[in-house]
Amino acid sequence: MTEAPSFPPPPDVAGASLSGAEPYVISAEENAALCRSTGVEPDANGQAHPIYYYIATQVGMGVTVAGMCEICDFDIEQGPMMGQSSVTFERPLMTGQPYVVTGQILDLTRKPSRAFGVMDLLNYELRLSLPDGTPVVASRNSWALPRRELMA
Repeated sequence: MTEAPSFPPPPDVAGASLSGAEPYVISAEENAALCRSTGVEPDANGQAHPIYYYIATQVGMGVTVAGMCEICDFDIEQGPMMGQSSVTFERPLMTGQPYVVTGQILDLTRKPSRAFGVMDLLNYELRLSLPDGTPVVASRNSWALPRRELMA
């Protein structure tokens, strides 16, 4: 019986804040361009395209994607890969409305990978709320961070 390979543990990053400092606003112009690029007309009442759950949280979080990777001691040049994303809408996203972006890293788990030898699975959550704290959107995302430098 062969023993499973042993790797150093991943960095302890659970709880690291991803909260943004400034509110994120979906502009009517950007929303219209995005809607038209997908073949739909923008909503006349100002409802934003639902994909803004991802755009607004990623752009509005308190660190860049490179910065989030750095928190995980991962070089973005190694190519992080999106694994999964799920979303819960409490209310529609609207153009012109400021949204507060809050979130944190949930966990970082290291595991063997057939494709990469070793990878870390990064799970994080980002939320959009109105300035008064009313929840609007919650998203959970998983990314695979290949750890080629740990291959034997």
